[in-house]
Amino acid sequence: MGFLSLPRLQKLFLVQKVMLQVSGSLCPLVLASVYLCGWRSLAVLLVVLFFGVAAEALFTWRDGKPVTSAVLVTCLIFSLSLPPSIPFWMAALGIVAGVTLGKMVFGGFGRNVFNPAMVGRCFIYINFPLEMTNRWVAPLWGGAGGFAAWSAPADAVSRATPLAELRQGIPFPIQDLLLGNTSGCLGETSALLILLCGAYLFSTKAASWRLALSCLAGGIVLSWLLRTFGLHAIPSPTATLLSGSFLFGAVFVVTEPVSGPKRALGQWIYGFLIGGLTVLLRGFSNFSEGIMFSVLLLNAFVPLLERGIRLASPGKGT
Repeated sequence: MGFLSLPRLQKLFLVQKVMLQVSGSLCPLVLASVYLCGWRSLAVLLVVLFFGVAAEALFTWRDGKPVTSAVLVTCLIFSLSLPPSIPFWMAALGIVAGVTLGKMVFGGFGRNVFNPAMVGRCFIYINFPLEMTNRWVAPLWGGAGGFAAWSAPADAVSRATPLAELRQGIPFPIQDLLLGNTSGCLGETSALLILLCGAYLFSTKAASWRLALSCLAGGIVLSWLLRTFGLHAIPSPTATLLSGSFLFGAVFVVTEPVSGPKRALGQWIYGFLIGGLTVLLRGFSNFSEGIMFSVLLLNAFVPLLERGIRLASPGKGT
């Protein structure tokens, strides 16, 4: 039948329709990252895919089980959450840490407590903060953009992100935030494109719209309240949603089905708390970007949240 026959491929790779739909919804952001940052961004993704799939295969193939389509989603989200100038070896290290420590040590797909992509990002964020926070590039905007370049020129490196400028009280054009004419991580800069990809994702029912909407609501409500009480260092609700990775996180990270709650009420509470906590971390911690830490912290409380809701339901006792 040949080495690459269909039965053999099915033993090596498990096709999961929902995960392929999520992967498809992320593809426009991959193309946008090439246009804005050059072909190097695609090379980062390919490196991440290779090492991410290989890391899962080391655990699954020895037991005669296939690699799942879910690892593709993990690799895509992880790579799109990285700065454009991230070293290739660092991206590889991060995805291996995410897949192994965030997923496979818990038993593989469906058993992980934490979001694997955010575990990997947190791993390199803590160990290599300079490369993750201070090496930004201006987008290759206009004309063929990054489709005609490998990466941004060296003299374009060091531009601050919109979120960093907003924390310093420097206004940033909303139009640039919508279209992606800003510096930032590979998949987070174009708010309009993220919303369009999210619309496709939710229309296919590949992710829960409750999780995304509640996260956005939490960010809007808390940023509005803090500014109402005179804390003007907190960006406005509009700037909060459009800057940094808040919108990308709400649409693609918070909605990760395994590490999040399954009950509708739990999803509303979970997403709202992530949105509010992100605003607090952005405003009062040393970390300019809070969505990653918010997701990981709330992941740890999902079992308790689910248990509390179940016990509080009618007929379940107290």
